[in-house]
Amino acid sequence: MLHIECFTFNAFQENTYLIINDKKQCWIIDPGMYENDEIGYLNQFIAENKLTPQAVINTHTHIDHIFGVQAMMDKYKIPFGIHEKDQPVLNGAAGAAMLFGFSFRHVPKPDFYISESKNLALGDDELEIRFTPGHSPGSITFYYPKANWAICGDVLFNGSIGRTDLPGGNFDTLINSIRSELFTMPANTIIYSGHGPSTNIAHEKQYNPFLNA
Repeated sequence: MLHIECFTFNAFQENTYLIINDKKQCWIIDPGMYENDEIGYLNQFIAENKLTPQAVINTHTHIDHIFGVQAMMDKYKIPFGIHEKDQPVLNGAAGAAMLFGFSFRHVPKPDFYISESKNLALGDDELEIRFTPGHSPGSITFYYPKANWAICGDVLFNGSIGRTDLPGGNFDTLINSIRSELFTMPANTIIYSGHGPSTNIAHEKQYNPFLNA
């Protein structure tokens, strides 16, 4: 069985996740650590809990979700995976960081691409991959139906949705992604977002002002 640990990092208050199995293997999801003390905090948690990171996998590659990728790759000698359609966003990360006043010259390079046509395996457990573009062209959601939860990055928030005014974003595409890929999950599915508190499908169907019309 997989379980989740959530950490909030950087000036954007981005949620970084660890997905951990019973053998203490883990994936690092959207590592957003910008300051050295943030990197140290996550490393300390991994060490104290005797975890063995297997890979960095990202829902998408906006700067607040990738600040800590290279540090994790270097320390744990693990690969980095994204959806291929988010490669252009990653390519523009250094320029985007400058616009927001961050120093981020060395953009990490992905070692593999994640496809919605193939599940990701961590030991005996698997994540389904849902292709959920709109916030970015290659946004994906990691879905674990066995325990009714999903990590969706910045696709869907508690009471809101991801912004669509960044390069590669599209409002209609995002709404379609949510309705076709997230709202088809069971009503009690917990949604872990890239910012803010978790929510669930039933709550968003009923109360989200962008989606309950």
